[in-house]
Amino acid sequence: MKSGIFSFFLLIATLVVTAAVATYADVTMAQNSGSAQAQANAPQPLKQVEPQYVCMVTNKLYDKSQIPVVVGDKTYYGCCQMCEAKLKEDPASRMATDPVSGKEVDKSTAVIGAAPDGQVYYFESVEDLTAYGKTANQ
Repeated sequence: MKSGIFSFFLLIATLVVTAAVATYADVTMAQNSGSAQAQANAPQPLKQVEPQYVCMVTNKLYDKSQIPVVVGDKTYYGCCQMCEAKLKEDPASRMATDPVSGKEVDKSTAVIGAAPDGQVYYFESVEDLTAYGKTANQ
């Protein structure tokens, strides 16, 4: 009889310890996941790139020169004929918002920074590009 009671208490103790370990693991995984999510949502450090390697419609960096699109006295770049047409016809496609100053910038004269994933951002100055990078690293 004593061994039956001992086995019962041993089983209960094992279940309590297992539940505690599982709860700790879930909390730790949730904390790590939240940290990874915060890092994914944080601004990424950028490198300055030349405009001819950017599709200014998709706002992506490419490893080869894009199609030059002259509108007035300014040159924009697109990755395909559809983007070329959009740049010619849609003035809004030629503008962007500087993520640091919040000011509207013309993509043909903007300082362009590319994230490691190829996404590009347009800035009114090198100082704003640099400030964005400092924000990303903090």
